[in-house]
Amino acid sequence: MSKTIRKAVLPVAGLGTRFLPATKAVPKEMLTVVDRPIVQYVVDEALAAGIEHIVFVTGRNKHVIEDHFDIAYELEETLSSRGKKAALGLLEDMRPAAGSTSFTRQQEPLGLGHAVWCAREIIGNEPFAVLLPDMVMKSEKGCLAQMVEAYEKNGGNVISVEEVPWDQTQNYGIIERSEPMADGTFKVTGMVEKPAPGTAPSNLYINGRYILQPEIFGLLENQATGAGGEIQLTDAMLTLMGKQDFFGVEYTGETYDCGSKAGFLAANIAYAMDNEELAAEVRPLLEKLLKN
Repeated sequence: MSKTIRKAVLPVAGLGTRFLPATKAVPKEMLTVVDRPIVQYVVDEALAAGIEHIVFVTGRNKHVIEDHFDIAYELEETLSSRGKKAALGLLEDMRPAAGSTSFTRQQEPLGLGHAVWCAREIIGNEPFAVLLPDMVMKSEKGCLAQMVEAYEKNGGNVISVEEVPWDQTQNYGIIERSEPMADGTFKVTGMVEKPAPGTAPSNLYINGRYILQPEIFGLLENQATGAGGEIQLTDAMLTLMGKQDFFGVEYTGETYDCGSKAGFLAANIAYAMDNEELAAEVRPLLEKLLKN
């Protein structure tokens, strides 16, 4: 079993219906948090964790994501001719190395499990990461980097989790776990999607980051549809749990669910306040709004 995670899958085929009409022509992953699209934050997290190749699972009208991670000749030539070195350097720094990204289509919206399965030929027979692009993680050490550390110690499959209030567990995928080990990780012994109120085995929810062994692809290929009539990644993970270890990492940091309007706005405020120059302008505006 390889102890190196080289590849990551980003499922970016979603329609973004919660952000209509903004997402009618603009992919939800390209909505901006301050000055960069949501998907850029997730790619940066993957690269900081040592990921060498990112597989984007896209859908119709998502070509702008591919364009974002490519050279923009006219723009970059204009910036160069005008001596805009800082802006040009910013674009160059965020561009992945040639050949380090792949794009594959999920022709039908058949669920997260199906989206991950669509990357099977590019991932091949090696462990890989999955990062849900709606979830923007803000911490000194990235969420995936924390998970990779645990994977290098324990192997198996790794899920990132964090606490949610007990009265909200019915809104999330919740894990059941063993007692923590010396390094703070723990074995995941069960998962339940949106448990009925009062029945959750813990208050730890799966927050959109996974490290999975390639055997998951064989399970997804034959996975029956589950909740919502879709092929659910959680169902395949439950089956794989009967054959392989799953470990949990309790993420230390802030998570912003940019698939919701409130989470998206919170992310914008948090990252704006993290910028000293911008914070000086934003703080009095926020104070004024709150006062009114």
